[in-house]
Amino acid sequence: DPEKFALAFDLVQDLIKKGSIVAGHDVGSGGLITTLLELCFSDPSSGASIDLTSLHEPDVVKLFFSENPAIVFQARAGFEHDIKQRFTDANIEVVSIGRVSDGGKMQIKHAAETYHLDIAALRKVWFKTSYLLDIKQSGKVKAAERFENFDLHALTYRFPKQYTGQIPTPSTKKIVAAIIREKGSNSERELAHALYLAGFEVRDVHMTDLVSGRETLEGVHFIGAVGGFSNSDVLGSAKGWAGAFRYNEKANKALMSFFEREDTLSVGICNGCQLFVALDLIHPQHPQPPKMHFNDSAKHESGFTSVDIQKNHSVMLSSLEGSRLGVWISHGEGKFILPDSADSYGIAATYGYNTYPANPNGSDHNAAMLCSPDGRHLVMMPHIERSIFPWNWAYYPHHRKDKVSPWLEAFVNAKNWLDNKIS
Repeated sequence: DPEKFALAFDLVQDLIKKGSIVAGHDVGSGGLITTLLELCFSDPSSGASIDLTSLHEPDVVKLFFSENPAIVFQARAGFEHDIKQRFTDANIEVVSIGRVSDGGKMQIKHAAETYHLDIAALRKVWFKTSYLLDIKQSGKVKAAERFENFDLHALTYRFPKQYTGQIPTPSTKKIVAAIIREKGSNSERELAHALYLAGFEVRDVHMTDLVSGRETLEGVHFIGAVGGFSNSDVLGSAKGWAGAFRYNEKANKALMSFFEREDTLSVGICNGCQLFVALDLIHPQHPQPPKMHFNDSAKHESGFTSVDIQKNHSVMLSSLEGSRLGVWISHGEGKFILPDSADSYGIAATYGYNTYPANPNGSDHNAAMLCSPDGRHLVMMPHIERSIFPWNWAYYPHHRKDKVSPWLEAFVNAKNWLDNKIS
């Protein structure tokens, strides 16, 4: 019944917007038993007490594994009666089947039968299919490491004490930031938005602007080299992009002149990080400067992880020292090769866990972000510009009512530094 389906869909969306529904899953792949278990898999401590007797299906196999269209959702405490009434008024069947519980166990009652299920054990069974496929992509070693660690890397955070979660009111001082991009770049809009919220006047600069001389960066005080797959990674990540700077006189002069000035800041994110590292812009005098290599898994990694902000002298990150924050990663060549000691490279952030997949690439010293000796230039593989808002995060603490995530503070710090630096 398409009309009834649409009505049910709209009603559920309305209840979600009002905060009446806190979790849910469709019964479309694997049946009701799979749906109930998957609702618990996201939290190691969660479980449920379920009674399916009221569904009036004597065959437990049909009841558990039928893939007929339905949804299971968790109502916010105190809203159960209102939700039932809304569905009843719309002539849509809704049945209360149980309650959420702690302890990692699920008890299911069906007529005279009772089933006791261990969430952690069944989560391993559920994930094993992914593990068997992963062997063919990443090899036995990394696939096994992911299989052993996937439920151990909990997303736990430490937010900066001073952070209010509000969008700041920046100074009106005009400071120009430029987004540098190449064919195949992405996330330029996310980075531009972050800079705009921090108070910058943002300019879009394509490599053709620099190569032709239309843009010289002379009036620019902040540049952000964005992520993506410049030149389709034909020569390797950012190798072609680096060549465009190295072998074009006007582009090379614009970039090198920018880095020689003392009133400039920069950030290279993902592909932009690979670009700045390939051009030796972060530690140019270092006897063994950083290099970028393929991820240990030998494949592109995309996921949500966490990073620890170390004691650092970065203009952008120093105020976030001691924090552990969630962030997106998406790269194929994100491994920092750092043969010297950790304190030689200005490591501003490390991954929340040093094992795979929380550390998605196998970087030396568990490094996620590096800073230049003077603190003005920062490179990173994680995408903080894709993690600016709470709704960007795969998981954000439910008790916080932030409008923006702490990552915006990095860009605000940059704006404030330049406000004080430039007369």
